[in-house]
Amino acid sequence: MTPFIAEIIGTGFLILLGCGVVANVVLKDTKGNSGGWIVITTGWALGVFTGVVIAGPYSGAHLNPAVTLAMWIAGNMETADILPYVTAQFIGAMLGAFLVWIIYQDHFKRTEDPVAKQAVFCTAPAIRNLPVNLISEIVGTFVLILTIFYFTDAELTDDRAIPIGLGSLGALPVAFLVWVIGLSLGGTTGYAINPARDLGPRIVHALLPIKGKAGINSSYAWVPVAGPLIGATLATVLFLSLGR
Repeated sequence: MTPFIAEIIGTGFLILLGCGVVANVVLKDTKGNSGGWIVITTGWALGVFTGVVIAGPYSGAHLNPAVTLAMWIAGNMETADILPYVTAQFIGAMLGAFLVWIIYQDHFKRTEDPVAKQAVFCTAPAIRNLPVNLISEIVGTFVLILTIFYFTDAELTDDRAIPIGLGSLGALPVAFLVWVIGLSLGGTTGYAINPARDLGPRIVHALLPIKGKAGINSSYAWVPVAGPLIGATLATVLFLSLGR
């Protein structure tokens, strides 16, 4: 499997399971309706685990443009590889989001709240305060990226983003990391911490024929894109400054 295909499939599974758990919790008449935040964060963590297990041996399982940016800044991937990785991540995210809509389409029809329907696809702040919302995304991604660096050997020599030497178990630390970020830091913005995870499904939501849906919320949509990229950059600079 090529890295490009691995990133599509890995990110696709991540979004299918992550957005899927949100759909199960927030849409009307599902089996998991009103399951709560712990259910959502657990589903996302296990979605990350699944995506990393699939893509890890072939691409390093970035599944996130912020991770790709961090690996590039750290000198662990070629500039020419950035666009294929990020493109694959967005393709996978959009495919995963589309499948969630296919699976839950009857429940979308029964759900009247446009905010709930949009929440299946993308994040929104609990309290809209753009500077603070941006800081939340920066800090969450900073924790993600810096810790990922310490999951791996300090002397990274390729584009690996997880400890592949542990096999499938190498995905567990990443899953636990995403879980704790969601539980501890996700209550403000919904912890996108991944531009592809948010913008890709947000675009899919805008394009799908969902009755009574909310708008794309373009005035906020830049936050879960810019925040993770800034957080990844700061985390990588700190990691490099501390010595590899």
